[in-house]
Amino acid sequence: MEREKFIINIGRQLGSGGKPIGEIIARRLGIKLYDKELINLAARESGLCTEFFERADEKGRKGVFATLVGYLRAPFAGYEGGNANNVLSNEMLFKIQSDVIREVAARESAVFVGRCADYILRDHPRCVNVFITADEKDRCARLCKRQGCTEAEARSMMERTDSKRASYYNYYSSRNWGEAATYHLCVNSSVLGDEGTADFILEFAARKLHEQF
Repeated sequence: MEREKFIINIGRQLGSGGKPIGEIIARRLGIKLYDKELINLAARESGLCTEFFERADEKGRKGVFATLVGYLRAPFAGYEGGNANNVLSNEMLFKIQSDVIREVAARESAVFVGRCADYILRDHPRCVNVFITADEKDRCARLCKRQGCTEAEARSMMERTDSKRASYYNYYSSRNWGEAATYHLCVNSSVLGDEGTADFILEFAARKLHEQF
């Protein structure tokens, strides 16, 4: 008997291991993880260049569109001439990506990392929404190793990126990024490590979805 489709949505602090943990979960369940891949899917669906979506990716509304204006004045599908009304809004880019997320969720089980997927799929009956955090020192260490940066640079990156993610999420969802009441489960990956955190999330998801993983 084929298992009913389900979705695991992962929100995460920078450096908490959200994507690696999501990859472990997806691998164990034999399903796909969608992160940056959604940008490529949205671009293909809309016929627009991936740069449109990359520049607006998980950034707050304020200031993002200004960075796109110059780029968007270049010719793109359906654009002829300099009519400012033809310039795409952030809301339209978000809508295109939202439609892609819904289409993926309708056809397959998947793990989504970020992208307001938990809000976009709020009416999906079989979603598990998780937020992953970690101790600051562990987040710094992970970033220093991954980016080859100093501790000070890592801390600055964490503050800047998490602020953008919160602004993006809070604007489009009218919820609070990282707040426990927003999710089904919040977990600190410093306690159990990546593999152990994946185990914990899978056990929780199995109980919520009444599945055996």
